[in-house]
Amino acid sequence: MSRSYDRALTVFSPDGHLFQVEYAQEAVRKGTCAVGLRGKDIVVLGVEKKSALQLQDPRTVRKVVMLDDHICMAFAGLTADGRVLIDKARIECQSHRLTVEDPVTVEYITRHIAGIQQRYTQSGGVRPFGISSLIVGFDPHDTRPRLYQTEPSGIYSAWKATAIGRSSKTVREFLEKNHKDDLSREDSIKLTVKSLLEVVQTGAKNIEISVMESYGKITNLALEEVEAIVAEIEREKEAEAERKRTRVAAAAAGQAGMFTAAGQSSSS
Repeated sequence: MSRSYDRALTVFSPDGHLFQVEYAQEAVRKGTCAVGLRGKDIVVLGVEKKSALQLQDPRTVRKVVMLDDHICMAFAGLTADGRVLIDKARIECQSHRLTVEDPVTVEYITRHIAGIQQRYTQSGGVRPFGISSLIVGFDPHDTRPRLYQTEPSGIYSAWKATAIGRSSKTVREFLEKNHKDDLSREDSIKLTVKSLLEVVQTGAKNIEISVMESYGKITNLALEEVEAIVAEIEREKEAEAERKRTRVAAAAAGQAGMFTAAGQSSSS
């Protein structure tokens, strides 16, 4: 028996689902992982890069893009859908400058992007955008960093730290355990890299880190810098493993001593 609600975008299923929207969310879950993290006075975007093919120009494969001088975006899901949404957002940023004579705020452009995504969930003849996005930046005349997330359904929300894409649930749980308020620049970058290493097995060469430190000031870390951070994280892991081995050995030795003493007292 055919189920029209399984294919038609504008028809709800009997239990209140829009399956095409859920399929778009599944496309996001199959995309490469992206992490956003807000520190004390910076915001960091980290993304998992796919390895460029031997004859491919790696500069044309980007998962972190600028929407305006002070707003940056990363996405997970269908790259072509992301490109279209990015173009629409850039046009809105420039239109806002022309009409209002002021740059957009991070929440304004996030709400605009989420509105476009929502409209594509209630019109016939179209399909939802198969991407989730992380939007970061600084508002004009404000020093506090901002981090927002949008979803294919049109939902948007503000975060201290979050992840989208492949294994995002695992990364988000890691961030929940390790994130602290008012992280410094170094700690924010290190935690972003560390969280990506939960899903990226190939190390620094497949990690891209972008850091926004103030209005209009963004830095993309070089591969050497990311490699140095990954090496430091590996050293910390080895040191922690060594401490655990030492504690286990000491506990085992203590138990052995207790058994020996008990045996001697019983024989006497």
